[in-house]
Amino acid sequence: MSQLDARLAELGLVVPATSKPVAAYLPAVTSGNLVYTSGQLPMVDGALPATGKVGASVSPEDAHRFARQCVLNGLAAARTAIGSLDRITRVVKVVGFVASDPSFTGQPAVINGASELLQEIFGDAGQHARSAVGVAVLPLDAPVEVEFVFEYA
Repeated sequence: MSQLDARLAELGLVVPATSKPVAAYLPAVTSGNLVYTSGQLPMVDGALPATGKVGASVSPEDAHRFARQCVLNGLAAARTAIGSLDRITRVVKVVGFVASDPSFTGQPAVINGASELLQEIFGDAGQHARSAVGVAVLPLDAPVEVEFVFEYA
């Protein structure tokens, strides 16, 4: 068992198989010593756990949890690209999109779900630069989408 797999097991988490793209793109690509993931939806067993707008039909608490699932899916995509999650040395950047009701302004708290989990998994190496953006709609009417940039050796 790899070090990261052991840490994930300690946290009660499992990185799933890489989700199949819903359009014409790769789940992740590498350039230099960076792996860039495509936007990750909170898919669980090939399906979204909920659809709709945060602040309307989706609660901020549920969206926070969905952002955590996006991390696991992003790690799956990175693993496919670089072979082992133990190669990740740092989380560089997180970009989170929240499908938001027009009155909802809590996007940073939603994307904290991803940021906090990355720090739980990677410790200091999980601290990163970040954007949290409210949008009108996301693919498949997902409430949250998150993309990642990881440094690896």
